[in-house]
Amino acid sequence: MKDYWYDRVQVSIFLCVDGSQYPACGGKATTPTQREQIKAQLEQMKPPVKDVFYESQAEAFKRFKEQFKNSPLAEQATERAFADSFRVSLTDAGKYDVIVSSFQGAPGVGRVQDQKQLLDRFFAFMNAVSWGAIALSGLMVLCAILLMATTIRQTAFSRRRETGIMRLVGASNATIQLPFMLETLVSSLVGATLAMGLLWATVRYGVGGYLSKALVDTAFIGMTDVIAVAPWVVGGVAFVAVLTSWFTLRRYLRV
Repeated sequence: MKDYWYDRVQVSIFLCVDGSQYPACGGKATTPTQREQIKAQLEQMKPPVKDVFYESQAEAFKRFKEQFKNSPLAEQATERAFADSFRVSLTDAGKYDVIVSSFQGAPGVGRVQDQKQLLDRFFAFMNAVSWGAIALSGLMVLCAILLMATTIRQTAFSRRRETGIMRLVGASNATIQLPFMLETLVSSLVGATLAMGLLWATVRYGVGGYLSKALVDTAFIGMTDVIAVAPWVVGGVAFVAVLTSWFTLRRYLRV
């Protein structure tokens, strides 16, 4: 939703539809003539108007279905619930009152809404949550690296006699280090698989089974998002495991 709206759309001029309750509509839909007059008036207001693009009723419904594809609300909505609109980007967000005074109550206009004003606080909160999640993820990665390194060091110390014998019979560094690296890699992949399984269950039963039904007007992630992120998680875990074990063994495996 942020990718679609933020910094692109500041004002929305919603047109009338059949049965609309807005006083200027009179229960009738906006006529093609009224629509063209509104568009022409917007084009003449540059500046403060920067860009104008038109979204039809069908396009608004299609975008809604895409954004709320994981919510029961998408299954219940119909195209008649949406209205045509002009999306207006301003050179200065403070000029919103100019658009309101020019179009609010005009023939064919249902309502004028400042989308950026409505979404600013929500996106500020979501940005804080996002950065907090990134910081927590970074901390978890650091903890995982330290845990891997500590485990490898303990394992190498407990097997110092075996590695010493291997060194005496002429085994190469790669031959000695490979079992440690494989153990770390396998353990990490098992952990990543369990984590993705937990994520799948959370999204399947927690988000899809509860949240999306309790908060039907909110767009949530779905199973396609879990599938999309799974290869990155598993690949990232494998990379961190191999890199950590290689660095730790080079530094601490001494015979």
